[in-house]
Amino acid sequence: MRIAVGGIHTECSTYSPVLMQKQDFRILRDKGLMEHDYFAFLGRSGASFAPLLHARAVPGGPVSRPAYDALKAEFLERLSAALPVDGVYLAMHGAMKVDGLWDAEGDWITAVRRLIGPAIPIAVSYDLHGNVSQEIVDQIDIFAAYRTAPHIDVTETMEAALAMLIRALTSGARPGIVRVPVPLLLPGERSSTEDEPARSLYAALPGLEGKGVWRTDLMIGYVWADEPRTTASAIVTGTDRAAVSSAAESIAAGFWAAREGFRFGPVTGPLDAMLDLASAAATRPVILADSGDNPTGGGVGDRADVLGALIARGWQDALMAGITDRPAVEACFAAGTGAQLTLKIGASLDPAGVSVTAEVEVLRLDAGDSPADRQAVVLTGGITLVLAARRRPYHDIADFTRLGLDPGATGLLVVKSGYLSPDLAPIANPNLMALTDGVVNQDIPRLANLHRAPGTIPWDGNPGFRPRAEPSARFRG
Repeated sequence: MRIAVGGIHTECSTYSPVLMQKQDFRILRDKGLMEHDYFAFLGRSGASFAPLLHARAVPGGPVSRPAYDALKAEFLERLSAALPVDGVYLAMHGAMKVDGLWDAEGDWITAVRRLIGPAIPIAVSYDLHGNVSQEIVDQIDIFAAYRTAPHIDVTETMEAALAMLIRALTSGARPGIVRVPVPLLLPGERSSTEDEPARSLYAALPGLEGKGVWRTDLMIGYVWADEPRTTASAIVTGTDRAAVSSAAESIAAGFWAAREGFRFGPVTGPLDAMLDLASAAATRPVILADSGDNPTGGGVGDRADVLGALIARGWQDALMAGITDRPAVEACFAAGTGAQLTLKIGASLDPAGVSVTAEVEVLRLDAGDSPADRQAVVLTGGITLVLAARRRPYHDIADFTRLGLDPGATGLLVVKSGYLSPDLAPIANPNLMALTDGVVNQDIPRLANLHRAPGTIPWDGNPGFRPRAEPSARFRG
């Protein structure tokens, strides 16, 4: 069998004014796709592949229409050249917003279906924070999504989607999909699978599989997308439509019944209150998450709110990583290591953000692979600050060690994050999350809500909700 592989993967806050461009994506093509660690599992499957194009970007604002159109056109051109194929596997995220489109993944996947025709099965893998429309479900045959948040099962999920596709091709079975939308939206920080009730809800999913049910998934959805398709949902794949529908409705009902139980996992509160706790802590490192500006959730990453608060308090022994500010980074490179200069820090991408002006000493410079990858480590008072030319997170220990920094050796570590990454969580002593401002802030009821479906909690009540299975058009057919 020969399977075409590719896709597009990012997450976009519709509240961000910063459009993503083509250069913001890491693009894998052909042999480069097959040899990348992200797709290493393909070599274990025993199938033959036609690697096309896979574009992935750090979450952010909407993708510009020209960037999306260019990536989509290249993908379809490569797919057309690769035909005939026996199946298509698309590695997606599910929460991409494209300027001028309401359902970007629906547009992408529908274009693939039109090109390959009705007979060839399509399998997709998603982030559990994706928004799955009925248009998407109607075009595909197989679906798998992450079951962990933080996401530690990415490879397993991708392997599961591919394995079902190979199962369908080798057995001749033709699975279908059922979707049950649930009018409830939660931020990821209140639905981590390390905490209840999400832990039990996700742990129960495999028990619903078997007897015609191939795969069960619960989609939390992406709350910072003000789009008609934005919703939580249960998505189930299988060959027995009645069993698949029953499983999907059961998952949706369980999620709905647990809706009042979702809470933040770490100690959470306003920035000043969290800094009060941090200053009183006798343990270290205290890790403070700047949640409203988290780039892995779609935040801009350029706000200096927390930095300003630390400077105002005269904070000592703090490490903050990082703030996106290319002009500030370039100024540090121009000045050189050891230089002292006055920097305006923050609000370099979003003028509505917060900046501070501070006297800094340049401690270290990292040239990266290009000017866009440069980083600078500076010291202002007792605060060590990492500045980045490109929007990016600092969630892995390697992000710090590359810069000669030890995140475990500081009194206070500040990262732009929601729930902590698997690398940082074990060293947090304790973990605090500040409810800061930004385009992915946690004050969900106050977000502008112009386009989501009526009856979606927390903006509207929905006392009459009952789970109702919606089989895909291909399953019905």
